[in-house]
Order: sequence, then C-alpha cells, then structure tokens
Amino acid sequence: MRVVRHERRWGPGAMQGFTLIELLVTIAVLAILIAVAVPSFTSLINANRLASQANEIVATLQSARSEAVRLNTSVVVCRSTDGASCAAAGTWDRWIIRVTATGEVLRDTAVKPPVQVTSGGAASFTFRSDGRARDAAGGLLANNFTVCVPTTLPAANQRVVSIASGSRVSVASANGAGACPAL
Repeated sequence: MRVVRHERRWGPGAMQGFTLIELLVTIAVLAILIAVAVPSFTSLINANRLASQANEIVATLQSARSEAVRLNTSVVVCRSTDGASCAAAGTWDRWIIRVTATGEVLRDTAVKPPVQVTSGGAASFTFRSDGRARDAAGGLLANNFTVCVPTTLPAANQRVVSIASGSRVSVASANGAGACPAL
C-alpha cells in the first residue's frame, strides 16, 4: 500500500482564503470608519443643500432683473402655490418670476425638503425696466431670504441672501444653533 502525503503548500497553487479572525477584524475596522465618516458626510450634504438653494435664489433675482431690462418692462418675483399665479399669503417654498404686462411665467422654482426658505417680509417684489427691485410701496427693495436646514450639522445651518438698494445681492452664512426662523 502506498501512503499519500498531503503537504500544505504556500504560493500560487495553495488554498487561499480568510480566517474568521481576519474577517472579524476587517469588519470591526470598517464599522469604526463608517461611524467616523457618517456625521461628516451628513454635514457635507446639508452644506451643499444650503448652498444650492441660496444659489437658486440668487439666480432667480439675477434672472428677474435681466429679463426686466431685456424686455423693458416690469417683472415680478412672488411666492406661489400653483406655479402660475402669485399668492398673497403663504411661505416661500415655491416662487415664480412673472412678466407683469403679459402674465407670462418665466421661471417656477420649488424648495425641496428639509430645506426651508423664509423672507424678511416681502410677499413679492418687482424689478422695473431700470433693473432695480421695488417693494409694494415703490421704495428700493431691501430684503433678506433665509435658507435653512433644521440641523446642527453643519453648525452654520443658515444662508442669508440679501438684496439691498434694489439690486445688490449678497450671501452670508449664519449659525442658527440648529433652528430655523419661523415660517
């Protein structure tokens, strides 16, 4: 009778795999990395949501201004509930740009939750053909829009879009301590 010996070989022809201990250590290291990365990733996502919505408001203001000058007529920016007409009351979770003379809607914008947008008081404002925004009383517009995500990640959970002197737009970060202004 012949005895066959099985030798354990190392190298290209050897059996390969992981031991249970190696697999558990790898899973533990992965769990630690995920626990550290998730809060940072959440903060990054929320910061991008804030910046995106603030940029959308800036784009709305610039678009309304340029259309008023280009068309040589008044263009209104107002909050809307249906995307076709201005709403006298409500929130700034949806707004439109509308040509005053024809009623044509040039742009319809809606906010995606959890982002919230509040205004410093103006329900609507009008850009005249000179490129300056005016409030309902006819004075040069000075208004703030606050874009907010109700969270502490990031700490500066608000972006304030300001329009001053009827046409000068600026954006600044603000720390709302995780809270948003009342809608």
